[in-house]
Amino acid sequence: MGRIVHTDRPGTQRQRLRRTIAEALHRLMRKNKPDDEAKDLIALIVFSLRELSAGVDRSAQAWEKRGYFMKADRFRRDWEWAEAMAEELETQLRADDWPRLSASLGALSVRFSDIRITRLTRSASLWEGCYRRLLESKEPSTP
Repeated sequence: MGRIVHTDRPGTQRQRLRRTIAEALHRLMRKNKPDDEAKDLIALIVFSLRELSAGVDRSAQAWEKRGYFMKADRFRRDWEWAEAMAEELETQLRADDWPRLSASLGALSVRFSDIRITRLTRSASLWEGCYRRLLESKEPSTP
């Protein structure tokens, strides 16, 4: 029997999600006014941030199994902003609060400034319908 190779490791998935968010932010910054595509792009960012946060927890759990508890805790702290930002963006998007959304997206873009985008590789089918899916999901939790 051959060796099993896992191609979707948490680190690889994290980089893929970071690239997706960076491209969505890039597309949003080119828009002059909010439209349906902008709502879909922001909803895609919310879903991607949630998935990113879940991947961080999987990585941290793997380190904890090996006894690297401090490393796991530090890693979780370094990425705890992702879930908080997802909730913040979702709340603002559901309320159509575009001034606050712009500020939040600006703050988020700083976290992805290390990703250079020379060519857009994500297709529109990735974010089409994301806003509708977000609205159909449960209401965000209130703090």
